[in-house]
Parts: sequence; C-alpha cells; structure tokens
Amino acid sequence: MSVLSKLQPRLRRNLAISLVSVLASSVSLGAFETPVATPKVKTADLSVRWQPTIPTNGSPIIFRVTSPLRLASLSGKWLGHEVFFALDSNRKVWYGFAGASLETRPGKYALELNGMTSSNKEISFERQITIGKGHYHSIVASVPKQYTEPNPEQLHKIGEDKTVKEHAFAQVSPEREWAGSFRPPVKAQISDVFGTKRTFNGKVQSVHQGLDYAVPEGTPVAAVNAGTVLLAQPLFFEGNCVVLDHGQGLLTLYMHLSKFDVKEGEHVATGQTIGVSGGTGRATGPHLHVAVRWQGVYLNPATLLSLKMPGSSSVRLVGSGTRTGR
Repeated sequence: MSVLSKLQPRLRRNLAISLVSVLASSVSLGAFETPVATPKVKTADLSVRWQPTIPTNGSPIIFRVTSPLRLASLSGKWLGHEVFFALDSNRKVWYGFAGASLETRPGKYALELNGMTSSNKEISFERQITIGKGHYHSIVASVPKQYTEPNPEQLHKIGEDKTVKEHAFAQVSPEREWAGSFRPPVKAQISDVFGTKRTFNGKVQSVHQGLDYAVPEGTPVAAVNAGTVLLAQPLFFEGNCVVLDHGQGLLTLYMHLSKFDVKEGEHVATGQTIGVSGGTGRATGPHLHVAVRWQGVYLNPATLLSLKMPGSSSVRLVGSGTRTGR
C-alpha cells in the first residue's frame, strides 16, 4: 500500500472532525447571541371621555384621554380619519378633535388609540363610540336662475372656484391653532340650521352644510377661534368667502360677505373681525353663513359652539406636523 493511500483515511477523518467543530461553534455562538431589543405593543388601560356625550351624525366631537402611564405621544384613528391629540400638561389630559359626517349611519365605531410611553414602549387602546341619528329639516327656497341653471361662462367660473377651494383645503395643518371654546361670529338670531335639505326653484336639491345668522348687511363678522387665513376671495356660490385653518384638520368658512378685513396667510385671534356681512353669491338676502369643515367632512357649527374646549395656557402639542392635504 502506498503512503498516499495510508494518508487518505486519516485526512478524511480529520476533515470530518474539523467540520463538526465548525458547526458546533456556529450553533454555540448563535445560542448566545442577544436579539435586538424592540418596543413591545401592549394594551393600556386608558380613560376616554367625549363631548357631546351622545354625538349624532354631523356632530363634531372632542375626545379627552387620560393614561395611568406617562405618555410621550398619542395618536388616534376614527371613522377612517386620523385624530391629532394635544397634551394639557397641567391636567395630564390629551385632547383630540374629530367629527361624524351627515352620512354616518347610527351605530358603534371604534376609536383606535396608539401611544408611546416616556420609557419608549408602544401602547394601544380601543373604545367603541356610539353615534345616534340627528334630526334635520327640509325647506323650499327661490334664488336667481343663474344659481340653478348657470350658463357656460358661469360654469367655467364654478370650475375655477372648485380648483381654488381644493387648493386651499389641501393646505390644512395638523398642528393645533385653536385655543379655548369657540365663540359665535355675530350676535344675532339663527335663520337656518345645519343639515336642512333644500330645494331651490323646485329643481336643485342640496343639504345646508352650515349655520345662517340673520344679520343685515354691514355687520362685523368675527373669527370663532384663532387660526390662519387660507382663503379670502370672491366665489360664485359662496360670494365673498373667508376660510380659517384652526389646525388639527379643522376649518371654519364665512360666506356671503360684502367686505374682507383679512388677507390670505394672516394669523387671526379669536374674536378678531375678518369681514363684513352681505348678500353676495347664492343668497336669498343679506345674512352670514358659517360652516365647519374637518378633514373634508362638514359638521354642525351649533354643536361646536356648545362644546367646552381646553384653553391655551397649559395645552401643548407633542411632535410636529406640516400642512397637508385632507
């Protein structure tokens, strides 16, 4: 037997022993590796309250959330919309604004909450919110024919206005600007309420998506809360119109004005005069139409004005946001 033949079994045996050692070392190293720590999501026992206590379709809602854990941030989702929360550092309460559209059917809808604790742990919570059925009326009204049967030139203007409004609404900021309760824009009787089904000239049907105040032309109109002027332009249906962004996806609209007292991009304080009432646009006479819009949904202004809202002295936003489309 040659020397090479004698060496081959020994080489094969040594190679096998080496391979087993390598595999054993790999298993041993893997067993003692420390996995990367990741925050675990756990269910938290949060307390959730809201106003109004019995919301209906078309109602704005203010959520009040408290936590036994110290939270660094809190966010929510409800009815397919993101809910932005701000912290009242004095009371350790988180406030978020939301709303249910007129099309929302009565029933229970889950508010999904997600937060991050000060120790960098994720938490989650879910609470069912019951929506009732609102009671709304119907009326018949007459307006100039151009507002129910516009000619080609007027249709072009309507199309341009639509683009202008879409651009303005796309600039909504998630950062909160409103502070404290919302105030009426004028001191006057209400001539038409939110949710009224209207028939114009026996043909055109629409739903009144705001609140009408019976004021004569020339009445100063005040901002219902602090905000930034998104729009201050004449529009075909709305007449001279001002749109304020109050943050957290919340807008207020003031229509049929005879005069503007603010400019686009200007910051206004609660109660500041933004214009003067009139009868411009599709209006049966001088009055003020005020609308509330939240993330593309129109809500009842009367309900918003009745809510007890947190003030500005101790409320702060956690996190940051930029203006975004809604």
